[in-house]
Amino acid sequence: MAGLAVNVDHIATIRQARGVDYPDPAAAAVLVELAGADGVVAHLRGDRRHINDDDVRKIKKIVRSRFILEMAATDKMADIALEVVPDLVTLVPENPREVTTEGGLNLATAMADVTRVTERLQGNGIRVSLFIDPDSEQIRRVRDTGAAVIEIHTGAFCEAPDVKGKTAQFAKIREAVKTAYNLGLGINAGHGLCYHTIKWFTGLREIDEFSIGHSIIARAALVGLDRAVRDMRRLIREL
Repeated sequence: MAGLAVNVDHIATIRQARGVDYPDPAAAAVLVELAGADGVVAHLRGDRRHINDDDVRKIKKIVRSRFILEMAATDKMADIALEVVPDLVTLVPENPREVTTEGGLNLATAMADVTRVTERLQGNGIRVSLFIDPDSEQIRRVRDTGAAVIEIHTGAFCEAPDVKGKTAQFAKIREAVKTAYNLGLGINAGHGLCYHTIKWFTGLREIDEFSIGHSIIARAALVGLDRAVRDMRRLIREL
């Protein structure tokens, strides 16, 4: 059965909207674990637009399941990861002008940086995952970086405007999962997944974990964080 890792970035987004010290992403990390999450995710961006360095340190200390740190493949970010020692680092592309992550890593152009950071982290006992579009060519390059896990970018599928578009995009995800599985890679998936799109993954049992944030935090604003996490956890159990 696939796990659920809950991204608490948007708790920090609410905090930053007023420039105050609440709500606390670390407090949210405790609540999502109590509600049944298998892990907690935070993305430390270069511009610190939501999660900051202190959040990362506090979340690492408080989490009792798994802490997954998303970050760019830079030496400065690697320094922070080596200090904090998360359970998993997911390397993602980063554009300061983007609202949210716009796609997976392009290993054709970022291979050197990704490989260097991956080797540095894994050499110090930190497992590394690469955020990759559902593109078999990109996935085949992952083995050359030394990373043993991928997170398939599900954004294009989630954002497709109709069933026809979603069906076409989901076919790419299926093929990506098959490619990664045959290569012996660990497989996570995330970006844009919600209470409706998660149901498409029924029967796709090669996926180890779903990383979901915005839809859970948005639902939590209406029904509470505990229920929002439990509702998503139940849907994943039914896949």
